[in-house]
Amino acid sequence: MKYLTAIFLILFYFQTATSQTYELGGFIGGANVIGDVGNTAYINPNTVAFGGVFKWNRSERHSFRFSAIVAKAEGNDADSKEGRRQQRGYSFKNNIKEFSAGLEYTFWEFNLNSGAPAAAPYLYTGVSYFLYEASYIDTTGSYKDYDQAGAIAIPMVIGYKTTLGTKLIGAIEIGARYSFTDDIDGSNPTQGMIGDNQDLKFGNQNNNDWYVFTGITFSFTFGREPCYCNF
Repeated sequence: MKYLTAIFLILFYFQTATSQTYELGGFIGGANVIGDVGNTAYINPNTVAFGGVFKWNRSERHSFRFSAIVAKAEGNDADSKEGRRQQRGYSFKNNIKEFSAGLEYTFWEFNLNSGAPAAAPYLYTGVSYFLYEASYIDTTGSYKDYDQAGAIAIPMVIGYKTTLGTKLIGAIEIGARYSFTDDIDGSNPTQGMIGDNQDLKFGNQNNNDWYVFTGITFSFTFGREPCYCNF
């Protein structure tokens, strides 16, 4: 009997899964880092970011979302409004490769199957893992990377999406990521022998770095018309 129950549950799961609506698309926009080097503006995209997005719409109000985004990360003290940073004159360049999974929640129902135009603001959060170059700035002000590193980040995204037809959805969003590292800008090297040299650390070591993605997404919907009554 337990085997029949297991088979029934498996069949029920696949029936539910195949009756959902999916989205697959891309993201393009800009990126900026909030740290100990460069401009301190919260939204200040100064490099290009791009990637892909996949969504599994589990109801008209929420979706499971997965994404991968690649971005350059740059900062220059000359762009800061703080006199001490301008006088110091540090700069950095890094690369971020982020993989994220979480939940996207709309403020009201966003029905993709009614045939009528739909639009809604939304929030997204979850967990991200990103790769970057461990680095430091030496006593002459030169930026150097010495290893590959990875860290966890918490995404906090707000956006607005709208249907652009029966199968296409467009959105604009701003997403800050709180990272669990203070080394994106080279201000707090922590790996290997570099981390033992306190002379290479500067800035506020009690605050971790943030990075922000600002841009637009376009996604195509596919799959059978969903039945949300099972969730």
